[in-house]
Amino acid sequence: MEMAGAVHTERGRSLENFGEKLLRYGLVAVLLWVGALKFTEYEAMGIKPLVENSPLTAWALQALGLKALSALIGTVEIVVGLMIATRAFAPKASAYGSIGAIVIFLVTLTFLLTTPGVWQPGYGFPFPSPMPGQFLAKDLVLLGAAIWSAGEALRAAP
Repeated sequence: MEMAGAVHTERGRSLENFGEKLLRYGLVAVLLWVGALKFTEYEAMGIKPLVENSPLTAWALQALGLKALSALIGTVEIVVGLMIATRAFAPKASAYGSIGAIVIFLVTLTFLLTTPGVWQPGYGFPFPSPMPGQFLAKDLVLLGAAIWSAGEALRAAP
């Protein structure tokens, strides 16, 4: 019986270690991938209804235009993703990148409050529409990953 408990403990530890790496580097992959897509026309058009309806970003859209704003957002996402990826040799930089990701996801979550069509017509809150509501809701998990990554990297930083 005791042997089974030890096996479960070891398997649990292995899963936890794998999950930790997947959480951090999955976050990195999402930021790099989505950041790179911000340089495409279709992705810039995709973020337009989000940024034009938000008081946090509408001013930047007016000041920079859609293409430049999309490229700026993409650049920030890529830089933040690269910073998070430095955890093995620069945990403090990784922590700062994770804090940047926290800010990114907090801003995107505000789009749930400002973007038309977030709630399914005929149902309203708390029934998110497939697009953009459910699309934005996944940022809750990404926010959690960024918060965990920031905390873990800060603990490891000298």
